[in-house]
Amino acid sequence: MNELRIAATKNSPEILLSRGGLIRIKGRSVHENALEFFKPVDDWVNDYINEPADVTSIDIHLDYINSANAKILTQLIQKISRVRLLNKKLIINWYYEEGDEDIHERGEYFSSALNIPFNFVKAD
Repeated sequence: MNELRIAATKNSPEILLSRGGLIRIKGRSVHENALEFFKPVDDWVNDYINEPADVTSIDIHLDYINSANAKILTQLIQKISRVRLLNKKLIINWYYEEGDEDIHERGEYFSSALNIPFNFVKAD
């Protein structure tokens, strides 16, 4: 399985999926067809969870995310979290800008809804 990189646009985040266990989603996620945009990511994750790295680290640094993209992101995190069933470590870092309570609260909601602890990191 290869690394997957998707460049950011004005409506979609930069995505890096590394076989070594680093998953990074950064930018703005308001793509009109979230299902289509995240399809290659979902395919990559489906392969990855069969043979994950010992440590999977997900770094999420979003400026904004709409509800359709949030739903897909929630499903992807839930799927990736299956690595814990294989006794692998999962770390989720949720970045937010100081004063951006909306993004911080969205991360807290994801963490609570998925019952997965997130590390909340105030970005510089």
